[in-house]
Amino acid sequence: MPYVSMFFGIIIRMFHNEHNPPHFHAEYQGQRGMFSFDGEMIKGSFKSKTAQKLIKEWTLLHKTELETNWERAVQGKQIDRIEPLH
Repeated sequence: MPYVSMFFGIIIRMFHNEHNPPHFHAEYQGQRGMFSFDGEMIKGSFKSKTAQKLIKEWTLLHKTELETNWERAVQGKQIDRIEPLH
């Protein structure tokens, strides 16, 4: 699964040919979660509230890019990297 972005030890990934609803996957220190494009965790095992806040902040900054990548992934096209949170 290609990574979309990495920041502060958080890895953001998106699968090709994904299923609805639109989402991405995040990993941090063995914790995994599936997140909406509003930054809300749909399911997962994230215990780190700090990591969740950072993911939400990044998501809200890059929502349009995530939506574009989602469309590309659904079509089986290569997705683009998105700038990390600084």
